[in-house]
Amino acid sequence: MEKVSELEEKPVTLPLIGEPAPEFEAETTFGKKRLSDYKGKWLILFSHPADFTPVCTTEFIAFAKIHDELKKRNTELMGLSVDSTSSHIAWARNIEEKVGVKIPFPIIADLSKDVATKYGMLHPQQSTTATVRCVFFIDPEGILRAMLYYPMSTGRNMDEIIRMVDAFQTADKYKVATPANWRPGDEVVVPAPKTQQDAEKRLSEGYTCVDWYLCKKKV
Repeated sequence: MEKVSELEEKPVTLPLIGEPAPEFEAETTFGKKRLSDYKGKWLILFSHPADFTPVCTTEFIAFAKIHDELKKRNTELMGLSVDSTSSHIAWARNIEEKVGVKIPFPIIADLSKDVATKYGMLHPQQSTTATVRCVFFIDPEGILRAMLYYPMSTGRNMDEIIRMVDAFQTADKYKVATPANWRPGDEVVVPAPKTQQDAEKRLSEGYTCVDWYLCKKKV
């Protein structure tokens, strides 16, 4: 009988939105890092399948290019794969040499797969040895606010990553929600009324309303 790999024997356990993100301590290209080091800041933790691969290289160049925009939003970046620190350093240096883009954020060397397992980054149907393309948005209190998962074949969209950070920060600041395709400057969604009396008042409160349950405003 063919032996089943350890990953295939165990179901993938995913962290849950709204709960504390799994704590970790890991070796990175910037030295040892812990999740708790980022308390008070937003953190985007993302994984890639492997160093020195074409799609991952385009993504790292793209992440480096949005680094300053994220810093303006009190947001840090951290990459991860199951490659070694030496491999990460060599790859980052190669990107700078060949493309002229410096990688300004740490990359976790998760050889033990400890962080990858905690965050559900290993999907056996995609690969039993490499992490898929995951993005985790962790707020300043260490709470996991969103997760994005991509297959090996599809590179990520940086505009959407910035848009999501803007949406979280706007929602938190104004206690609102953001509608489909929202961009900064667009109207936001006002929380729905919780009582019949509030629903009856809603249409006279000066919002842009489709009906009592869907009203928007500028912030």
